[in-house]
Amino acid sequence: MIKLLPKYIISFIVLIFVQVYILNNFHFGGFINPYIYVLFILILPFETPKWFLLIIAFVLGFTIDIFSHTPGMHSTATVFMAFFRVQMLEVIAPRDGYETETTPSIKYYGGKWFLKYSLVLVLIHHIVLFYIEVFSLSNFFITFFRATISALFSVTLIMVIQYFYKK
Repeated sequence: MIKLLPKYIISFIVLIFVQVYILNNFHFGGFINPYIYVLFILILPFETPKWFLLIIAFVLGFTIDIFSHTPGMHSTATVFMAFFRVQMLEVIAPRDGYETETTPSIKYYGGKWFLKYSLVLVLIHHIVLFYIEVFSLSNFFITFFRATISALFSVTLIMVIQYFYKK
């Protein structure tokens, strides 16, 4: 785990940079807002303790909040997503369990598995984020539509990144 630390630090920095300086400037039709920084939480090792996962999720979300001027929105949504990661991994676990020293990725578990895994967690993240953003249920279906479309777009980008870096 310690030997992978530089890889995760670089991933953390690169995902934040891409999110803040590139993707935060894209708003397709006012409905699609891609958020790929959540990939960092998705690819953390299976053995990551839940308490540490929640701390990392908070730090990641808080960092995005600082750069995006959205106090607490991203940190809340990212912690919420991280909280459900453990349950999601249990639900979609292979029959024989997860192999040691592997990570949740296309490389080890295939595209179909990773698509289910990432789609559910990214959708949870986006729904929480978008409802916190509007802080109202008056436009419930419009907000739900925006969150769903943005989640689908984000997962598409995440899948492309996973296939691109599949080694």
